[in-house]
Amino acid sequence: MIKRVLIGILCGSAILTAGILIGHIGIKKSSSSAPSWVRDVAKDVDQSLIEKFLSEVDSVQIQENLRELTKVPHMATTAGDEQTVQFMLKRWQDPETGLDQAWREEYMVYLSFPDPKNPNKVTVVSPSDTVLHTAREKEKPYTPDQNDPEVVQPYAAYSPAGHVKGKLVYANQGKPSDYQLLSQTVDLRGTIAITRYGGAGRAAKAINAAPYGVLGVLVYTDPLDINDGLMSDVNETYPHSWYMPPSGVERGSFTTHFGDSLTPYLAAKEETYRIPVKNITGIPPIPIQPIGFEDAYKLICELGGKAAPAAWRGAFNCTYNFGGPGFKHTSVFNNSDVKLDIFNHEEVKNSSNVMGVIRGSVEPDRYVIYGNHRDSWVHGAIDPSSGTSVMLELTRVLGVFVKQGKWRPRRSIIFGSWGAEEFGLIGSAEYTEQYFAKLSERTVAYINVDIAVFANATLRASGMPSMQNVIFTAAKQVKAPGLDSTSVYDNWIQYANRTSPAHGTIPRVGYLSGGGSDYAAFVHYLGITSMDISYTYDRSKTNARIYPAYHTAYDTFDYASKFIDPGFVSHQAIARTAGNVLIRLADSLLLPLNCSDYAESLEDYLNTAVTLYQDDLKSSNISMEPLKRAVASFRSAATHLDQVIRSSDLANETPLKVRRINDQLMLLDRAFLDPLAFPDKYAYRHVIWASSSAGQPTFPGLADAFANAESSGKSTDWDKVHYHLSVLSQAIEGAAHTLVDVI
Repeated sequence: MIKRVLIGILCGSAILTAGILIGHIGIKKSSSSAPSWVRDVAKDVDQSLIEKFLSEVDSVQIQENLRELTKVPHMATTAGDEQTVQFMLKRWQDPETGLDQAWREEYMVYLSFPDPKNPNKVTVVSPSDTVLHTAREKEKPYTPDQNDPEVVQPYAAYSPAGHVKGKLVYANQGKPSDYQLLSQTVDLRGTIAITRYGGAGRAAKAINAAPYGVLGVLVYTDPLDINDGLMSDVNETYPHSWYMPPSGVERGSFTTHFGDSLTPYLAAKEETYRIPVKNITGIPPIPIQPIGFEDAYKLICELGGKAAPAAWRGAFNCTYNFGGPGFKHTSVFNNSDVKLDIFNHEEVKNSSNVMGVIRGSVEPDRYVIYGNHRDSWVHGAIDPSSGTSVMLELTRVLGVFVKQGKWRPRRSIIFGSWGAEEFGLIGSAEYTEQYFAKLSERTVAYINVDIAVFANATLRASGMPSMQNVIFTAAKQVKAPGLDSTSVYDNWIQYANRTSPAHGTIPRVGYLSGGGSDYAAFVHYLGITSMDISYTYDRSKTNARIYPAYHTAYDTFDYASKFIDPGFVSHQAIARTAGNVLIRLADSLLLPLNCSDYAESLEDYLNTAVTLYQDDLKSSNISMEPLKRAVASFRSAATHLDQVIRSSDLANETPLKVRRINDQLMLLDRAFLDPLAFPDKYAYRHVIWASSSAGQPTFPGLADAFANAESSGKSTDWDKVHYHLSVLSQAIEGAAHTLVDVI
């Protein structure tokens, strides 16, 4: 009996052992024969590839890109613009260094130009119409670049044509408060106002003036705001330094909206419905013209009337007076008018985006988009060609990796060289309108690199809070220009930092709360997580509101290579940093987006709102408790998602779980969209990052509504505050629900 039991045990053990061995062999065989996609699905970003990318980015290549891009002026739709279209296509279609595919997307867009046969004129005329002074029509040449026949005369795009004259008044920056204060001293009916750049948008300077009866507006750049007070081209300004020379004039688009004016919310294709021109909004109702500060000096220093407030004074060595209206009795211009003869005209013209793509290997239906506009006002070395030269170097390096079979991103990368940005972000806006559904459903993030280098001191970045961490990670891997032992991150934190409750002292990342560049349509219209990155100057050493040659005929290769970035090492640092972010967004198994950083920003905005508004809202029986609960709910949901991510071994999880979490991260900003929140703000739908005129670091709709209600005292305006509070609370609560487990 015992013998039979022992034999049975031995036989059972043998059978069990054989089964284990067979199973092990079977598993091993099955594993070794698994399809390649199983490994690809679980693959994460390759750190060695990032290091290879960083080493391949070449400053000389960037320099030569810029030299080529700035050979001729390339204002949108001109022959020079078409030359840059062909250059981009040639580079992106190169069989050895190009992308998988490149093509042009064309739109028929409404643009505004001066008349080369009838240049715009600004004159001082006596009562008998004798011309006493004529403002310079073209900027003074210092290099052959300024003499190029394709240099467009300084003008205000979308200013109406017209011939107006009147007594001159000085209206500071043309803000509503400026005209209101000025009107208390001077009757503005029938006058011409001279304003300086800053404080209010370009178009707003004329839009704000018209209700007071102002007939026309001049705008100039005060040396205090751009040149640290310097004014002489003998030894102080360009060509001796980076400062704007006296005849320099900032051109620009004088419209408050972005996208094509005739096809709102529709892509501007040839057969698209167009609204009547008379129905266009957001453009100047009266003529406006920019001039250089040498002419502004001659006009302002001759003004009569009372002295303007100290805050209105610039760098001129004279008293800034309001105007009588008009000039001083002792002036050679006494009793004279300022006359504007504006010959601008509008036309619908064909503008092109140049598009390129590297197809993704695992998730080709998820897009990381990288873009910059291509068109400029003149040669545009810094704006925008510094960004385009960086983008071309980035695509060259990645293109070689792809063509040589060394790499293909997990997700698709789309590159956009946008057209007609200078006229109102038109190319990028039309692209988002044409592909609204596809981009809304599939886009992971948008990276904007417009002006890549303002100056060579430090990094500057803005974006959604969820992008903060990936920007930091990338910046830590790149050496700061001229500081081999210091990273871009460590250099950045010395210039701009803040204290984070979660992270301690970190670099300060700004927010994309306006329409300053091509990120606008992606952020405000589509709700796509976005960032904008550049190298910039040390703000403790200059008060310049932007680099001084901005939108002038002096923004040339000579200017960029001598005064902005000699050696192009800051361009190289931007290419490395932006490219690093791009690779991580395209290749990481888990998207490197952090919703807890978003929660921190919402809490900062909430704290500011409570401090500024809570007491006044209580007196109007409006409670902030729903907003407080919504932000707390978002924090809880973000913490929960972080815990899910930390507790998951995503490389060994089902691909559907990874995809689900990535979709939660990707779609977070879409949850903040409300198409009815801002009926007076074209294409602004993001309730957290919409533009605001209140000037407070908090929720924009609430801030603007409160400022308006506080000013008017009307119960209907306090109702609007309550409305925006509800919109905001429910949007944040809704966003929180997207981060919790799927029901």
